[in-house]
Amino acid sequence: MPSARSTLPSWQALIEHQRAVSGVRLRELFARDPARYRKFSLSFDGMIVDYSKQALTGETIRLLIALARECGLESWTKRLFAGERVNATENRAALHAALRAAAPVVLDGRDVARDVKDVLAAMGRLVRGVRTGRIKGATGRALTDVVNLGIGGSDLGPRLACEALGPFPGARPRLHFVSNVDGAAISSVLAALDPRATLFVIASKTFTTQETLANARAARAWLAAKLGGKAAASRHLCAVTAEPARAVAFGVPAERVLRIWDWVGGRYSLWSAVGLPIALAAGMKRFDELRAGARAMDEHFAGAPLERNLPVALGLLEVWNATFRGVASRAVVPYDERLRLLPAYLQQLEMESCGKHVSRGGEAVDYATAPVTWGSAGTDGQHAYFQLLHQGTAAVTADFIACCRPRHRLRGHHDLLLANFLAQTEALAFGMSGDEAAAAMRKQGLPEAEVRRLLPHRVFEGGRPTTSILLDDLSARALGALIALYEHKVFVQSVIWDVNAFDQWGVELGKRLADRILPELGASGPVSTHDSSTNGLINHIKAKR
Repeated sequence: MPSARSTLPSWQALIEHQRAVSGVRLRELFARDPARYRKFSLSFDGMIVDYSKQALTGETIRLLIALARECGLESWTKRLFAGERVNATENRAALHAALRAAAPVVLDGRDVARDVKDVLAAMGRLVRGVRTGRIKGATGRALTDVVNLGIGGSDLGPRLACEALGPFPGARPRLHFVSNVDGAAISSVLAALDPRATLFVIASKTFTTQETLANARAARAWLAAKLGGKAAASRHLCAVTAEPARAVAFGVPAERVLRIWDWVGGRYSLWSAVGLPIALAAGMKRFDELRAGARAMDEHFAGAPLERNLPVALGLLEVWNATFRGVASRAVVPYDERLRLLPAYLQQLEMESCGKHVSRGGEAVDYATAPVTWGSAGTDGQHAYFQLLHQGTAAVTADFIACCRPRHRLRGHHDLLLANFLAQTEALAFGMSGDEAAAAMRKQGLPEAEVRRLLPHRVFEGGRPTTSILLDDLSARALGALIALYEHKVFVQSVIWDVNAFDQWGVELGKRLADRILPELGASGPVSTHDSSTNGLINHIKAKR
């Protein structure tokens, strides 16, 4: 039975439109319209989004905007910012925008923006105390190193921002991140640190996250062994959680516990006290600038017309590619080393938010939702997977991101970087025809027989769609706007696909099974309570121990 979404008139019109334009090439579209770049690019606050190299026409945009309106995108956006419980499966609001709001935001009669302000004030005191050396460890030493213990949204966002905004000359403290429960991760970090000068941030919304607590217990034991007991160890702990009592019971001093709320999803939380590592590394001023950039994007998303709205444009493009064109893969390629963690951050943001197979009402959808999101920094990717982008059989669209101005003084390096950024999107869009490839080989002096032999390997079909995002520079404000751009893009997609962008039930089953398997690994005797594969693997591991 067709889902409610796929029977909408605008949805059906887009299906017919895709059939009509499927054979049109980007070369043809650009040749037909010299003003294509101007028509299919948007700018806001030092950012340009150019989607003219996407496989679309003006009619495509018109139909996508019509679909957005038919799906109620404008009213859903108002509901999001008004604090309605748009996360229906958990009966929660999704008020991450309140974490950077300048005006009151009311939820259940309470101004949560004031709560945020109070927590940020406490966070600022902690940050200043550590950065100035006023807050010391158990032995009186200043805290020169901070280890963030978190996973998912409690790791990816802060880690991305710290790397994107660094390096910080003479920075104090130095930041380290441990997310993986693999003991090799925390062991390698602890081996290089002095316990007398190390502070641990335990970031867990529920303070029950299995991986984070395992690492926190290891850190606490290390501190206690090196410093002479739990009391001394506690002076090297702080926490960010929605369950302060659990953190205090763990041994974190109450005054070192910073609050977050259930209306903040983990992957949307870097603007809260979860961003403590960012503020410790870069200072509260830069953290506030980061939030200000996101706030500017919030205001743009909430107020700009759909036709000139950057998050709407990106979200509708994803719907067009994934749902109507059948593109199941999107690469994110930042041509900036400081953004090399952005693809990993967006993997969680996009796939955990929209990787759903049922609608908000619980009905199975009959269309493709979130594509696989992946990527790495350019130019490294050019020497790894770009062969597939240019000549592979898989359909892939890509976001290319770069900054006009670098932070370093190596102008020649930056020009080379940008030349590659620009050349790759041009090559992907327009390719090289058989005639062009043959002419190039003849110009090199290759014999005609060799030209014919190599020709199939030298042809680039082109027509590979990309979106280019250019920032003036990578300031804290620009980074905040960029991350918020993608946050709202995901929300746009979720409205069109009629899925809940703010739950993640798909991660729960594996957690429950891991809790069941854990004691079996330590018990004596063979295991026979699972399927034959899982039994066999458990018993093999136990035998090898």
